[in-house]
Amino acid sequence: MAHQIPSQPSGPIPVSTLDHILTAQLAVAWAGEGGEEPRLGWWRSDIASEFGGEDLFRRLLPNSWPWAVLQAAREAARRHDAAGRSKDADPDRIVSLFRLGYELDERVDERLRDLKASGSPPTNTLPALRELITPEWNRASFNEWVQAHAPPKVEPAPAGRRLVGTPPASLELLVDRLVGALAPLGAEYPLPHHRRSA
Repeated sequence: MAHQIPSQPSGPIPVSTLDHILTAQLAVAWAGEGGEEPRLGWWRSDIASEFGGEDLFRRLLPNSWPWAVLQAAREAARRHDAAGRSKDADPDRIVSLFRLGYELDERVDERLRDLKASGSPPTNTLPALRELITPEWNRASFNEWVQAHAPPKVEPAPAGRRLVGTPPASLELLVDRLVGALAPLGAEYPLPHHRRSA
């Protein structure tokens, strides 16, 4: 069943769709980190690295530290995304990878909490992360993943890269287009986004 991109999605959202969204968010959040083990350096956080936040989370949360690390990196990405959206005259109308709409964001957060409580590592629960979140940063591999999402047509906007055209009805396709619009990868987070008409 296709879902519109409204701020208030109606009906249940399949777990597979929530996992698809979460996989994209966690992969981009991890790849966007800077710090001692820099990857793309889009946000100034060093959470998901051996000598950064990972060491602290291993000691504090011995059973759920892999999830906690990715959750913290995701929060850094969300804050950076929010700062970029604030450059727009009407930021509440912007739909981005880290801001899909209040209720949908809440459902994704709930899914993350459930997965974190499951005890299963992120790369087992969300298998697509295995090739993206690796001990050694591989920019070429991440770039291939981004480009595999068929970059849509974009135009510059105050907040970042605005996707041209009507947002797709499918949430998974929407997320894929937002990921694809990260290309080309640059020194700054490009904040791909759609703009709601109302």
